Amino acid sequence: MGDARTENRRLWDEWSDDFQALWNADTADGDLPPAPCPFTADAPGGSQPEILPSVEGLDVVELGCGGGQASVGTADEGADRVVGVDVSSGQLAHARKLRDLYGVDARFVEGDVTHLPLAADAFDVAFSGWVLQMVGDLETCLTEARRVLRDDGVLVFDVPHPFYELFDPASEALERSYHATGRREITIDEDYDADMVVFDRKVGDYHRALVDAGFDVERVLEPGSDDPDDYDDDPLESNRPELMATVPRSLRFWAVAN
Repeated sequence: MGDARTENRRLWDEWSDDFQALWNADTADGDLPPAPCPFTADAPGGSQPEILPSVEGLDVVELGCGGGQASVGTADEGADRVVGVDVSSGQLAHARKLRDLYGVDARFVEGDVTHLPLAADAFDVAFSGWVLQMVGDLETCLTEARRVLRDDGVLVFDVPHPFYELFDPASEALERSYHATGRREITIDEDYDADMVVFDRKVGDYHRALVDAGFDVERVLEPGSDDPDDYDDDPLESNRPELMATVPRSLRFWAVAN
């Protein structure tokens, strides 16, 4: 059983080209690939203007930026400075290409979210999308997020909903107990040398870790709908509309540094 960070970096370096091809599969010739900003009204759970009216003019960091879509989208929304951090050089290569396609100002650096290569008190906003479930030391990751944020800075992150993760997406059958937390390995492709390593946690585990790291939790969101027709097809085939209409697919936290 290898180190989770090393295994995940190997996987994403191998998977990055195929993953980005799937992400961009519906992009018409001549169009820009999708680069959604996580703070707009159409983001999961909607915007929260009482907490963050706008990213315009702010300094923003993405923790685990992958192919850079959210960082580029945030820069396109008017953020003053955007930095994306990721362990995968393969993903960062795609992020830089996307930045250049959009012509926005964003910097992408290789680094670990539990040891950020960034100065303290440097950002107004930090965000992360579907990354923290792959981080074994959640407490240190959130402590690092607090370190690089200024006082009253905002942290927003999404993870796969722990309850959804209990189900087999094909059979929609419950596979294990919600209380069975810890390390789990997911095979993305038999041809890849590495599997994805994730850490199953309860909703309360995320909340407690945020509070212990120095955040006030302002919103806990479970976006979704009970109508299967409200869900788009997922090119990775990891989602099932019928199951998503029954169980929330994602979990989003909004927190403020105290």
